[in-house]
Amino acid sequence: MDQITITGVTATGYHGVFPEERREGQPFVVDVVLELDLDTESDRLDDTVSYADVADEIEAVITGEPFNLIETVAGRIADRCLAHGKVVGVTVTVHKPRAPLTQTFADVSVTISRRRHV
Repeated sequence: MDQITITGVTATGYHGVFPEERREGQPFVVDVVLELDLDTESDRLDDTVSYADVADEIEAVITGEPFNLIETVAGRIADRCLAHGKVVGVTVTVHKPRAPLTQTFADVSVTISRRRHV
């Protein structure tokens, strides 16, 4: 299976269980890997998935409705990716680099993989 990878889509979101996360917001970073059968002969955008459109949809989920958990954010992004007819599978990683931990850390992330049900 072929893949399109988009790495590091960053936007401010208001996701989290604590009031300050919902009030102040923080950056979220998303990586996606789309699985699909790529037509390498046609050279037509209609024969693939526009990664610009996917990046717009990722940003819309990050900046849109607040969720308590980044697991839910990842699920919403996966659903939107799978709505593209050519995408048969997707892996989504949502990074929360400013998660409210007291320990020193580099990143917190959740990765989910989903496949189209036929």
